[in-house]
Amino acid sequence: MNQTSPRLNRRSVLAYAAASAAGNVLPGCASQDADPGAVPATAIQAALDQLDKLVSNVMASTGVPGLAVAVVQGDRKLYAKGFGTRDISTQLPVNADTVFQLASVSKSVGATVVAREVGTGSVNWDQPLRELLPWFELSDPNASKLVTIGDMYAHRAGLPGHIGDRLEDMGYSQRQVLERLRHVPLKGFRVRYDYTNFGLSAGGLAVAQAAGADWASLSERVIYEPLGMARTSSRFDDFMKRDNRVSAHTMVGGQWVVNTMRRPDAQAPAASVTSSVNDMARWLSMLLGDGTFSGKRVINSAALAAVFSPQIEVAPATSERSASFYGYGFNVGVTTGRRRTYGHSGAFSLGAATAFKVVPSTGLGIVALTNGMPIGAPEIICAQFFDLIEHGSVQRDYAAISKPFFDKLNSPEGSLLGVARPPPSAPPLALSAYSGIYRNNYHGPLQIAVSDNALLMTIGAAPLRLPLSHWDDNVFTFTLENENASPGTISKATFLTDRLTLEYYDKEGLGTFIR
Repeated sequence: MNQTSPRLNRRSVLAYAAASAAGNVLPGCASQDADPGAVPATAIQAALDQLDKLVSNVMASTGVPGLAVAVVQGDRKLYAKGFGTRDISTQLPVNADTVFQLASVSKSVGATVVAREVGTGSVNWDQPLRELLPWFELSDPNASKLVTIGDMYAHRAGLPGHIGDRLEDMGYSQRQVLERLRHVPLKGFRVRYDYTNFGLSAGGLAVAQAAGADWASLSERVIYEPLGMARTSSRFDDFMKRDNRVSAHTMVGGQWVVNTMRRPDAQAPAASVTSSVNDMARWLSMLLGDGTFSGKRVINSAALAAVFSPQIEVAPATSERSASFYGYGFNVGVTTGRRRTYGHSGAFSLGAATAFKVVPSTGLGIVALTNGMPIGAPEIICAQFFDLIEHGSVQRDYAAISKPFFDKLNSPEGSLLGVARPPPSAPPLALSAYSGIYRNNYHGPLQIAVSDNALLMTIGAAPLRLPLSHWDDNVFTFTLENENASPGTISKATFLTDRLTLEYYDKEGLGTFIR
């Protein structure tokens, strides 16, 4: 999940959760001088002995339908269990082999794919994208020339946070979204962090291009197969064919219900991995082994170390927390016990929430996967477990700390939310006066047509067909619900002569369409 951005919205909260999974956003983190050293075996066993209870408490407090957790120490898997159900309609149980959607934890998994290719000399982090994707452009010609794979994996290319996500909801393909990024004004090339799924995806796509393979095949060949991750894939179709996989769940009216599965292929390097905790335990062990697993070298150690190196600041230090940073596909920072740590979170608002956390000086890593919309469950488990490791007890009420962030994540948007309909100040024009084709370079064209004595807007490649309701004068409204629009989201559609501005699509000032 993208989590300490200035404007927390449905997707940007992921940066917060990603950083909290790494241990450096929640209050009380001290600055790091050096890792304090090994932890006693008795402390590790005591934490493991309490893990069942921690998970049960989180499930009871959140109601999340299914959850799986694994803990490793070096090459040893210390714990791997499933809890709850894969699907509330079937009540089939979750176990350690149940496959979940990883969402943005895919960024970290994918970063190790890139690290492997860097280690073989196929690519390097400082390689310009233009050498591999000559068709890819940014709005700034100089940035287009200079932007590298590493810039994309560190979210420092100057692209606005989450740019392109709403194009995906409109049905555009990965290539179509990436080609439209050339119309987006940059916000500071290499000088600021903005979590951008499609920017990172462009970096991964360039690496796959250099390897002469699609992203899913490359990931399978260089990471999943060498590690024996037989239930892991970066193809949604593979996930849907699994005999032991979860369904997505969201909360409606205080009750969990089965939801539509998110198909994230358009964000293949950024959000497409599906896996089990048994498979992820192997991956965590490889990280802790500096690129080796069961005595076999999978990734060059120096190439792997680069992904954990701070590349850009996510949030500055305060009196309550240390600074947090992003490496290449990993949040990096320090724990409350001043130990170096890295991790990431992931979330699909349609029904997935995940997190992992590694503290190298302890030799330990933990991963938690759920099949419910993001409400903090996996981050809480990761934070509590390492509190037990470092301090012997849970130090903070992580549920209370994280609640405002996740409440914001799951809230609808729109300036008319809660606003009473005004007394009519002016009637609309004849409906036919608004009809026509409206153009927009970034979002593509839309059509306004009169249907059943009302306006109907058709937009996107899917396409979306959205009825418009009159609000006042030349202002209409529409509602929508998808991965980036929470239930209850309402948007203004404001007509002005030959122009139409859609509030929901105008976050970056790109929501005006010309007839």
